[in-house]
Amino acid sequence: MITANIQKINQEIGVHARLIAVSKTKPLEMLMEAYQGGQRIFGENKVQELVQKYEALPKDIEWHLIGHLQSNKVKYIAPFVSLIHGVDSLKLLQTINKEGEKNNRIVPCLLQIFIAQEETKFGLNQAELMELLESISQEPLPHVQICGLMGMASNVDNEVQIRNEFKGLKNVFELVRQRYFLNNPHFKEISMGMSGDYLIAVQEGATLVRVGSRIFGER
Repeated sequence: MITANIQKINQEIGVHARLIAVSKTKPLEMLMEAYQGGQRIFGENKVQELVQKYEALPKDIEWHLIGHLQSNKVKYIAPFVSLIHGVDSLKLLQTINKEGEKNNRIVPCLLQIFIAQEETKFGLNQAELMELLESISQEPLPHVQICGLMGMASNVDNEVQIRNEFKGLKNVFELVRQRYFLNNPHFKEISMGMSGDYLIAVQEGATLVRVGSRIFGER
């Protein structure tokens, strides 16, 4: 079933977006089934679980940290993580830069933007985003690569609201690209959309969708 689910989602999203299999809390056997079905990008929420799975599974997997990241945990994933989705402060970015330097690598990151109408979601508002980008344009962080933006829509059934939130993120992405990353080919990712709304996200410009229950079933 897992392989069939992955194939179905890949057909739906086509060439426009890449699928991140959200594998948090799932056992290694399920991840291996997805891997054998061709899946190579996996997303985890918690650092400890990410590290354990990285050590246990094939080394051609791209590991994405999609959950909230605390500065004191960066050192555990800095040697290998393919993309950190949820960067929402300059302090965190500076820590990632420091750990990237220690590991002699450049760590790809997305800046998390607050687009939902719920207080529980993390992320920068537009003013905070611009302040952060101004700061790193004055004092570059050579071991961090800003690859794009990430956002989570409100957890509602209102498709119009969800679509508008994704549209808003795409607009911010274009604004930021024009202003700060115009000649930077790495700034190209918009990570938005999950199991319930990934098709809307793709229609609104997502390049990465984070899908868990549609692949592995409900927890």
